[in-house]
Amino acid sequence: MGLFAKIKEGLKKTKEALAYKLDKIFTGGVLNDDFYDELESALLTSDIGAAATDELMERLRDVVDEKHIRDTESCKGELKRIMVEMLEENPAPEYDYPLIIMVTGVNGVGKTTAIGKLAKKFKAMGKSVIVAAADTFRAAASDQLTVWADRADVRIIKHAEGADPGAVVYDAVMSFNAKNTDVLLIDTAGRLHNKKNLMDELGKINRIVGREAPDATVYNYIVLDATTGQNAIAQVDVFNECVDIDGIILTKLDGTAKGGVVLAIASELEVPVVYVGVGEGIDDLEDFEAENFVDGIIG
Repeated sequence: MGLFAKIKEGLKKTKEALAYKLDKIFTGGVLNDDFYDELESALLTSDIGAAATDELMERLRDVVDEKHIRDTESCKGELKRIMVEMLEENPAPEYDYPLIIMVTGVNGVGKTTAIGKLAKKFKAMGKSVIVAAADTFRAAASDQLTVWADRADVRIIKHAEGADPGAVVYDAVMSFNAKNTDVLLIDTAGRLHNKKNLMDELGKINRIVGREAPDATVYNYIVLDATTGQNAIAQVDVFNECVDIDGIILTKLDGTAKGGVVLAIASELEVPVVYVGVGEGIDDLEDFEAENFVDGIIG
């Protein structure tokens, strides 16, 4: 299955939830208050969120007035264009190597799986990769990451369950430096019940990386489960208090009708979605493309 086909298939549930409403709204009729009210309602019920919907509606009304648009089909084209613009206002980080990516996120969002897929993605680009199992809190987390590391055919650094995550990261960075590795991916604990511990831990990891790999490009990514919809935004807010989040990996996009949350993320958080998970396979992590996404939810 090609790249666009995967994205399109992954967004099938979101499109089914939104496209029917939009087709009905954009078929014939005039651009009056009833039209805008129906459109606003359709967007709000697709997990696009209040802030993003307000921004979309304001931009759409402005461009309709400015371009003297009178037909609904042209209006639909402008809506798609505005959505793409909103999503492209926060571009994904550019990669320079050596590269270190610390991956955060609450338990159950598919964080370890996403790291395995990301490792495979970099390996397919011809990069040497090492993963650090710094989630020593969750039982069997390092075992799960080991399985993914084996699938991706990359090295893994891990300690015993309950070990100091900082020690794991230190050893991983030492190996990363010694072998002139291109990419280091760090898995971190996802617990939130004691936020202070989480903040201290992530801060310590960041300090170790900064001290021991000063020449590396470093990014902090958060993994979000698309099926949680608007709740995903609250998770970013919590982790942003611990570290500056540079990008989002959105998983389980193929299992939800709440894909519209991507627009809410763009509007409210100003953090780019960098990758999207669109399946269970190790190759089912795709670069996020705004135009493909909008085509996938609207057509």
